[in-house]
Amino acid sequence: MTGYDFTLAGQSLTALGSGALWWQSRELICVSDLHLGKSERQLRRGGTALPPYETRDTLQRLADVIAQTRAETVICLGDSFDDSNAADALTSMDHAKITDLMQNRRWIWITGNHDPAPTSLAGEAHDSLSLGPFLFRHIADPAFQGQSRAEISGHYHPKARLRGTSRPAFLADHQRLILPAFGTYTGGLCTTNAAFSGLMAPRAVAILTGPRPLPCPMPR
Repeated sequence: MTGYDFTLAGQSLTALGSGALWWQSRELICVSDLHLGKSERQLRRGGTALPPYETRDTLQRLADVIAQTRAETVICLGDSFDDSNAADALTSMDHAKITDLMQNRRWIWITGNHDPAPTSLAGEAHDSLSLGPFLFRHIADPAFQGQSRAEISGHYHPKARLRGTSRPAFLADHQRLILPAFGTYTGGLCTTNAAFSGLMAPRAVAILTGPRPLPCPMPR
């Protein structure tokens, strides 16, 4: 298991190469923007057919992270499903996989803009969640002033380019962390996009995912 260790709000965290966040002292992993059921949703709405394997692949990668960390708590940080109907459209195999992953651990669904309604699956559903010094929510609040607290969010699918290579990336500053999208069929928003200018402090860091997570000053 590869990762980059850093500190936020006095807590030791690890940005894993997979795009998941590991909070070891709480035995907790956090992932964002799984967008399960994207190919089904696109076909249902008359879009271009995509190979219907992204849900299975995303869930397998999530299962691998859970197995590697032995996480006791999982937070899915919003847009876990590509729309509010996608959970009901899961195949029996995918539904069984999620149910199996949820066994004997705390599972928290944070609602997102793609899946605003609480999921019909088991687990807890919250619009946001305070846990220790962190506030977990789907979309970062530009007005957030945490002082001793920090905000952890997703939504933007950040990607950073370094030496000609673009990868999904964590974005971190002194009070905010934005996670990359974990889902297989998710795109990305370059860190040079204006959407990040009002969110991340001047000395923010991008942690590029991949076999060897790589930190660098956030490209602007």
